[in-house]
Amino acid sequence: MKRGFYTIMAAQFFSSLADNALFVTAVELLRTSGAPKWQPAALVPMFALFYVVLAPFVGAYADARPKGSVMFVSNAIKVVGCLMMLFGSHPLLAYAIVGLGAAAYSPAKYGILTELLPASQLVKANGWIEGLTISSIILGVLLGGQLVGHSISGWLLSFDLPLINTGIDTPPEAAIAVLILLYIIAAWFNRCIPVTGVEMRPMPRNKLALLPDFWECNSALWRDKLGQISLATTTLFWGVSGNLRYIVLAWSAAALGYSTTQASSLVGVVAIGTAVGAVLASMRMRLDQATSVIPLGIAMGLLVVLMNFISNVWVAAPFLICLGGLGGFLVVPMNALLQHRGHNLMGAGRSIAVQNFNEQACILALGAGYSLSTGLGLSAFGAITVFGLTVAGFMWLIQRWHKHNSIKYKDQLDHLLSIARSDKSH
Repeated sequence: MKRGFYTIMAAQFFSSLADNALFVTAVELLRTSGAPKWQPAALVPMFALFYVVLAPFVGAYADARPKGSVMFVSNAIKVVGCLMMLFGSHPLLAYAIVGLGAAAYSPAKYGILTELLPASQLVKANGWIEGLTISSIILGVLLGGQLVGHSISGWLLSFDLPLINTGIDTPPEAAIAVLILLYIIAAWFNRCIPVTGVEMRPMPRNKLALLPDFWECNSALWRDKLGQISLATTTLFWGVSGNLRYIVLAWSAAALGYSTTQASSLVGVVAIGTAVGAVLASMRMRLDQATSVIPLGIAMGLLVVLMNFISNVWVAAPFLICLGGLGGFLVVPMNALLQHRGHNLMGAGRSIAVQNFNEQACILALGAGYSLSTGLGLSAFGAITVFGLTVAGFMWLIQRWHKHNSIKYKDQLDHLLSIARSDKSH
């Protein structure tokens, strides 16, 4: 891999580390403040909100400026969201601002891969990026859980600046102050990302003109033979994964009686499996084999339902590793396939923005449904059952659609096979 790829990996690691630690911190902040039960669950759709609302604009913005610069600005927005949460804004509003920064960050993060690397290296690059991202999720969730725990939070709160009243008086507030430093480190790596030399695509003066452009890009990817199957699969996968963090927290509290600090360890266990699955997929899968992993999505949905029958942590840990591993092995080839088709059809930034729009809309819809069911009094076990069956059902429909239409994109699969053979020969 080119040297700039490792700088991108470092920037992504620290930014994602802080994102996931902040999620756990925000959950604890809401719980300790006596917020209604639906509000912690609503953190997931609130984070996804700006991904959906700003999707027509962030992709074009990523294509109009050097992507390292876009990532730097995005991290600065995340810092603003942290400061809002730290100094009195409602956690849901502040977390939505962090989501705004993440929405702008994502098209640049993935889009730069297609500018920096050839198509034959995209699966491998995605495997390492996803593996590193999942590693940061593991460590981030664990970090967030420990930062709000009694030992570390007590040590952090013991610091006192002379003549300055910081207003930081609770464990979640102390944790947020630490996470701001991680975002600053990520921003420093952003400034070190090389300029790829790819021609920029200027944004129009009338930004509303981007709306029909985005709609056309979205339609083009859904009309594309392979684009639609990969987009449908990754959309549903991220809808599941985006909500699984909170679902595991809620389930471990109900089934195992865990605190936020203890439950965060189980979220990290899921991420361990996902990291292993992602790296295995990067080593064993090729672009032309991407559609063969769709049945794993059905298995994921059914495994989510089976969580309801587990009440022992020694059974839960390997079970959650397996659940995460299926997801990691599913998403890497599908992500690479989607990036390849999107880059060819409309450019890297715009294609990632379309992908984010669909995936985050799914996270928003599933998360809103889960929050609503919780607010209406449905138990965590009942909500998990509905959630898992919905996912398995939709993945089954995607599998049926793929079998029915696979002959229509045989020419595109043959082209991908030639790319894979070229990569092997080199």
